[in-house]
Amino acid sequence: MLVWREELERQETEWLAPYAMKSRDTRGRQHPEEEHPYRTVYQRDRDRIIHTTAFRRLEYKTQVFIITEGDYYRTRLTHTLEVAQIGRTIARALRANEDLTEAICLAHDLGHGPFGHSGEEALNDLMEGHGGFDHNHQSLRIVEKLEQRYPDFEGLNLSWEVREGILKHETEYDRGMAFAFEPDLRGTLECQIVNAADEIAYTTADLDDGLRSGMVAAHQLAGLRLWCEVAAELEIDLADGSLADTQRHRIIRRLVGKEVTDLIQATDEVLRAQQVQSVAGVRALPDNAIRHSPAMQAANRELKDFLYQNLYRHWRVMRMSSKAHRVLGQLFQLYVNESWLLPQHVQERIATRLAQPGLNEDKQRIICDHMAGMTDRYALQEYQKLFDPMERV
Repeated sequence: MLVWREELERQETEWLAPYAMKSRDTRGRQHPEEEHPYRTVYQRDRDRIIHTTAFRRLEYKTQVFIITEGDYYRTRLTHTLEVAQIGRTIARALRANEDLTEAICLAHDLGHGPFGHSGEEALNDLMEGHGGFDHNHQSLRIVEKLEQRYPDFEGLNLSWEVREGILKHETEYDRGMAFAFEPDLRGTLECQIVNAADEIAYTTADLDDGLRSGMVAAHQLAGLRLWCEVAAELEIDLADGSLADTQRHRIIRRLVGKEVTDLIQATDEVLRAQQVQSVAGVRALPDNAIRHSPAMQAANRELKDFLYQNLYRHWRVMRMSSKAHRVLGQLFQLYVNESWLLPQHVQERIATRLAQPGLNEDKQRIICDHMAGMTDRYALQEYQKLFDPMERV
């Protein structure tokens, strides 16, 4: 027996909480399309995102460690999949819309350039006076303009709610600026879930990768409340400062579980206390409904401060950051000054877009689009080809 879209929408109405965003209540797409017979609007959005060039490129883009540092660390792609897994777990427990949550999760980092946040900082500096660079806006630009897959419109023609979720993505290191998406209102609960899932994923994964790389030693964690609490629960003795791989895996796994469980319980308490009974009620709250308990917030603050001081500011990570700024800076200036060195399709886009007044795109923006789409590996190869006289072009 087939399950048609109308049946899936009916099931959502019966199962999802009143504050969850239902597929049938979407504000729709920019360009009218006939909806799919057996996929909801958000399921279709999710599938469109997965099949993009930008999504595939995440495999070779940095999370913390540049791709040349090894094959075992998280990349933007593996991070994105971890965010989606955590996001769906939280959404299911809170009876929010899993498909909308997953779609936003899968799209939230599409706009990241090569070399992680260092690359984003470099591109933002290079684009000073030309609108700057922000990976949230670049993600939206990708799904609205840059992915060319349909004859009748640019982009993917995603639903309003997924595009809103992309722009209202906020974590400690990301700030949403959703000018065209009701900036004075909160995002949907699903949007807020993605923000929290992202923080849980990158904090625990960065700790794991830091330990695996040797940049963080187990004995340095002895004073961290959350680390010691989890180790005690698992009866892992940390007295001698050593940590086997299986012990590390167990601790990180339990840490993710504790973070997620605390978030679900604390959020449920907020929703009950505020008597939230609609999507509009979620949007109208003075603060995000998704949150940790005060105790977990304090423990997370301690963990994030530790990672900032001991991993993100580690001399090896800073060397990677310096390399990223140098590579992107020199490539950008060369492309601006000698645009004929760009691939043919980028040259054609510059000529075509600049001939159309009112698009609010200059040569620098189009070059930035090209560079933001680069993987770490491609950027390094391009640098070698253009600056090493012995390298074949």
